[in-house]
Amino acid sequence: MTVLAPCPGRVLPLSACSDPVFSGEMVGPGLLIDPDPGETEVVSPIAGTVAKVHPHAFVVAGSDGVAVLVHLGINTVKLDGAGFTVLAEQGSTVEAGAPMVRWDPSAITADGMTSEVPVVLLDRPAGSVPAPAEGSTVTTGDPLVTVDA
Repeated sequence: MTVLAPCPGRVLPLSACSDPVFSGEMVGPGLLIDPDPGETEVVSPIAGTVAKVHPHAFVVAGSDGVAVLVHLGINTVKLDGAGFTVLAEQGSTVEAGAPMVRWDPSAITADGMTSEVPVVLLDRPAGSVPAPAEGSTVTTGDPLVTVDA
């Protein structure tokens, strides 16, 4: 299964995340995107059911048992949805690449917040997602990582 990049930016290992819960793979393995500035639509990285959607994060569960969490920024839950427009409905079925949330990463400027975007494979063993090549960048919808279902 191919997981698509939900937004454009520079791809880093998840260990580079400023949040120890993500960097320590406590939620699951994955990659980190340092998003390009400017308003953007974040898309579903896989086809499946929208298991959870919040302004700052969403989970899409694929029919093959793979579920992916996309978290828009670190500590952005404190914004109470300000600056985010939810474009998908919880419980709906989406295709890979379907618009999920609109936001502007460059608008995340409050103390203690970052615009980092962890893309995490839930219920997968730690270390099961290989680190990206140094200097990797993606545009929205590019293949980000391939995983076994």
